[in-house]
Amino acid sequence: LLERLKSLRCIFNVEGNLMNNMPYRRLFERGIHVVTTMEVFAQPVAELGLALALNLMRGIVDADLDFRQGNEKWGGDGNKAARLLFGAEVGLVGYGGLGRALHRLLVPFRTRLRVYDPWLPRSLIVEAGAEPTDLDTVVRNSDVVFVVAGVTSENQKFLGAETFRTMRKGASFILLSRADVVDFDALIEAVSSGHITAASDVFPQEPMPSDHPVRQLAGFIRSAHRAGALDEAFKKMGDFVLEDLALLDQGLPPARCKRAERETVERLRSRPVDVN
Repeated sequence: LLERLKSLRCIFNVEGNLMNNMPYRRLFERGIHVVTTMEVFAQPVAELGLALALNLMRGIVDADLDFRQGNEKWGGDGNKAARLLFGAEVGLVGYGGLGRALHRLLVPFRTRLRVYDPWLPRSLIVEAGAEPTDLDTVVRNSDVVFVVAGVTSENQKFLGAETFRTMRKGASFILLSRADVVDFDALIEAVSSGHITAASDVFPQEPMPSDHPVRQLAGFIRSAHRAGALDEAFKKMGDFVLEDLALLDQGLPPARCKRAERETVERLRSRPVDVN
């Protein structure tokens, strides 16, 4: 098919994450751009991530459920485990478009922000106003850990039992990118033990089985991969494509969508989203 498309200049991926599902080397050799509209999801996903953090730290969901059931705790009695996000120590695992969007939302909270991203130079993270560091430091020293890293050939299930054991007791773990970067069974065990709380917008299987223990797990906030699926994001996706098509018509490279990089794209391991 590719050989027949003599005039092909650009392939637009509107699924979101770039995947290892096309002949990238041949495309690059022909000078064909491969781009993704994934940046349209950064802001909506970051907003939900912030909401999940506030929920976990202030017990909003649990307090609402208690109230509905007539078991509400008034005043300070309802804040035994509550913590402030303002001034907290926060860790980001990954600092792509989503990580940067989340950083912008966290600025008013004056957090101490540490970042682990082995694909970026330290100076870029420093210039953005965060502290570049290693994964262990992020995990050990954070009140909240946000996971916003894409899945690669190097990081599948790299966040596991040891990661959760080294987290501060009572810390919160929030997964926003893809479930394949986490050992989900180990995460469930860590939350079940009461060592940490967690929230996730993504899961190893979507939908999850109706009898899966994560559905009833206390201390875990569940979101059905809905963080980025907003009408505003889908409209913006169309705008991005049209803007880049206009550039291509002028003989210019696409600039609004994120371009696949020759050095990294074949290392990506995201799976397609089945339900959206």
